[in-house]
Amino acid sequence: MNYSNRNIRQPEIVSFAQGDVTGDGVLDNVFLTGVITPDSPFTQKITLVVQDGVSGRLSRTELSENAGYNPTLFLGDMTGDGVDDILISIATGGSGGTMYEFIYSYLNDEAKLLFDSNVYNDRYNYEVTFQDYYKVEVVSEENNERYIIDISTRGFDYLNEIYDSNGRLIYPISGWVNPLSGLYPVDFNMDGVYELLIYQRIAGQYNADSLGYVLNTLQWNGENFELVNQYVAIFGTENT
Repeated sequence: MNYSNRNIRQPEIVSFAQGDVTGDGVLDNVFLTGVITPDSPFTQKITLVVQDGVSGRLSRTELSENAGYNPTLFLGDMTGDGVDDILISIATGGSGGTMYEFIYSYLNDEAKLLFDSNVYNDRYNYEVTFQDYYKVEVVSEENNERYIIDISTRGFDYLNEIYDSNGRLIYPISGWVNPLSGLYPVDFNMDGVYELLIYQRIAGQYNADSLGYVLNTLQWNGENFELVNQYVAIFGTENT
């Protein structure tokens, strides 16, 4: 008897959804399969599998990032063609709470990548700069928008480390904006087509020094997802 493969774990279904992703009006089965690590939520070799609802044929698509935590599926029309697209979300497990996000069209049984979080992160860049008088400037390079965050309520110990008694910076400090930490399909227009709401956390002196979030809304323009709205959300303080 051959015992050499006894400890090799086989892929299993880690997420499942049903919807018409091929455009023929018949429900298809959509799976994510992966190899689950024993005694751990970590999953490897995550693969998109689509079973055609008419023929039963299975199609597999390899992901560029195929390892992480809690892989999930969402089906919905994100391009306006009346056919469900496939959103795949995988937590990286990193300290910044970042995610891998992919959107595929499977129209006519052909896999087409519409959104890749790595491509998004490379494109959307920001500058975060502490300024005098308890302000932090956030500049979005993609659309050349500028935001000012007031940090005057952060507390004496925090502020005393970086500002002098006149409210001027003791030394230059730059923060950063983390990669994508959440992508949420939202039908803002109530027209049956989902836009993409994307969260990115703004960090100050260190990663745990959270200053707020950049919120970008993207919409399909026929060729790709383009930025249509951008906001910066900040944390409130207790009203005393």
